[in-house]
Amino acid sequence: APDELVNAIRLVAQGHKYISPALAQQLANQIGDDRAVPPHETLSDREYQTLTMIASGKTVSEIAAELVLSVKTISMYRTRLLQKMKLRHNADLTHYAIKNNLVEEE
Repeated sequence: APDELVNAIRLVAQGHKYISPALAQQLANQIGDDRAVPPHETLSDREYQTLTMIASGKTVSEIAAELVLSVKTISMYRTRLLQKMKLRHNADLTHYAIKNNLVEEE
């Protein structure tokens, strides 16, 4: 560890950045992990539930009443899932959900 510290100080003194071997390994492992993860799998359970309910045609108010949560809470879930999925509108959510078989057709 002392040799690693000396090496780190030298690199930083020369204007370089230093990353420990352990951190470099963690970063390398993370890079390969997310390549095949669909956006909807990064959502929390409530965000996913909100996504499927919006895609089924329910309004934020209807979802709030059904889940016994405030409209503000459901709006927050909607905002977060739009950000995470890089979408802009409910229509985008609905299209995504149908395309990925997340909702059943009625």
